[in-house]
Amino acid sequence: MKSISGLYCLRFPARGTAVLALAGCMALPVAFAQQSKITPKMQAGIQGDITQHFGSAPANPGPKAKHLSSSIRPHAVRKAMRKVANWELKQAQPYFGQNWTWSTLYAGFMAASDSLHDARYRNAMEEMGEKFHWQLESKVPDANGQNLGQTYTELYLKHRKPVEIAATRDALDGLLKGTEAHIPANQAQIPWWWCDALFMAPPAWSRMYAATHEKKYLAYMNEHWWQTSRTLYDPHLHLFYRDITYLKAKGSNGKPVFWSRGEGWVMAGLVRTLEYMPKDYPTRGKFETLLRQMAAEVASLQDPKSGMWHSNLMDAAAYPAPETSGSALMTYALAWGVNHGVLSRAKYEPVIRRAWHGLVQQIYADGRLGNIQQTGAAPAYYRPSSSYNYGVGAFLMAGSQVMKLSR
Repeated sequence: MKSISGLYCLRFPARGTAVLALAGCMALPVAFAQQSKITPKMQAGIQGDITQHFGSAPANPGPKAKHLSSSIRPHAVRKAMRKVANWELKQAQPYFGQNWTWSTLYAGFMAASDSLHDARYRNAMEEMGEKFHWQLESKVPDANGQNLGQTYTELYLKHRKPVEIAATRDALDGLLKGTEAHIPANQAQIPWWWCDALFMAPPAWSRMYAATHEKKYLAYMNEHWWQTSRTLYDPHLHLFYRDITYLKAKGSNGKPVFWSRGEGWVMAGLVRTLEYMPKDYPTRGKFETLLRQMAAEVASLQDPKSGMWHSNLMDAAAYPAPETSGSALMTYALAWGVNHGVLSRAKYEPVIRRAWHGLVQQIYADGRLGNIQQTGAAPAYYRPSSSYNYGVGAFLMAGSQVMKLSR
């Protein structure tokens, strides 16, 4: 290995290979440090995501984008959003699916359609719904499988076509009757046993309330949200453990393991649930207090240089690269909180500005959004070029709220 002008180059023998099949120069020392730590298990996960068309992680993604401003002025944010959204739509639309990775992207496209005043993204969502006959992934969906219901219900709220929510409503009504998806034996025996579930499911329930005005959907959501919170939320550190197997886990520095995307899932789930919750709902104050607590904690953990957050929030040294999906989800939640008067503008707008600046730096010339950790349940390593559908959805949601800050 030889360093040239700040780049790390790998030299291979004529017939040699590298574990990650890398060639040429890596962009930065941090990038090489990240990639050199990708374990065979992580690489298998990366390859699995690529095989399922969730995204890609090429060795040579090309140059970063030029002529994009990281300003939070609406025109600058729209330009960055449009570049990423257009690239992703072209790459992803032929492979649209029904699982949580896709439905997170769809949430981003819905937000982008409204923010960019561009019907193409919403039209693509309508075509997706028709393709799947407005069905969820399963008739008895776990939290991940309920995520798609968010997009279906948002489309229903615009069109009022009963077919768009019929299957989702049937599935949620089945859960209300006590039918639940399988829960792993080593996990808490509650429906939303992992923190990611708080993004996937509760916003679908609050949207179904908005569509039907039936309070039973809010009641179910409220009961199970706080059940999960009592199980996984650390009231002293103000962060969520991913699931009960992480309650006593420690990182290389001896600190608890808090996964950035996991915290992002919870914070984004909070605001997407609040968005459709009545202002006078009895426990709304508790949800807002939780957002304030988490916001203060993640703001204190923001990287002062990149403006983003690391895969392991409390061990940046071990995970030095910025992580886009968690950072975007947290940025979305922080910006929503400021825009809706839940969070202090004076305190959090500087945090959001730094975060958005960092996110825009992850955009490549063709529109690829990089540094997105592959699917998983814990901090991991990834290539700088790693781009996956759910991370793009998170970025588009973030942009939709960031642009409103300067109005």
